Amino acid sequence: MSKKAVVLLSGGLDSTTTLAIARDEGYDTYAMGFQYGQRHTVELQCAKNVAKVMGVKRYIIVDIDLRTFGKSALTADIEVPKNRSDTEMEGGIPITYVPARNTIFLSYALAYAETLGADTIFIGANAIDYSGYPDCRPEYIDAYQTMANLATQAGVEGKTKLKIRAPLIDKTKAEIIQIGTALGVDYSLTLSCYDPDTEGRACGGCDSCLLRKKGFKEAGIPDPTRYI
Repeated sequence: MSKKAVVLLSGGLDSTTTLAIARDEGYDTYAMGFQYGQRHTVELQCAKNVAKVMGVKRYIIVDIDLRTFGKSALTADIEVPKNRSDTEMEGGIPITYVPARNTIFLSYALAYAETLGADTIFIGANAIDYSGYPDCRPEYIDAYQTMANLATQAGVEGKTKLKIRAPLIDKTKAEIIQIGTALGVDYSLTLSCYDPDTEGRACGGCDSCLLRKKGFKEAGIPDPTRYI
């Protein structure tokens, strides 16, 4: 019997690499993305392309609207910071943080995993090049896994132990790119930018673009990203 996993897939570098890892480990993958009011909705088309190329069993997009709460440059009329230095990026939680986003996304993935009978959820959270997001830390992932096994029928009845896997949690961007390249990931299909144009070209100056550029350079692998 095949093993199933839900993979949170945004169409970015980290989530696509995480999908490749899940596939390489022999999971039948069911991917989930979110239309949550983000300014970079073009990422969802990237995710659809990635899912198709990488043999995802099913890719679903959940429609929620985090603009209701705002307070993030990704979901409100707040300018995305550009060309920040490494020191600035390490200086605290940035305005691109979307309040409770990973908790919300993982909760949907948890419900989907229960309906599928999947015992594993993969998320591309990263605590090294993570721009200060509190919901990308190992202790957060561990705590969510504990909660998941308290909050679900499968966990309570002991039929299966739900696992929240974040295989890139302790990797640098360069290491992530090297892992993905070895697994055959086509990074030209992905988009990491917080502020792309209508043609899907990356801005080149937001934190995510800067980290991506740095990762390809340090990995010694050509960056296939289309920049403005």
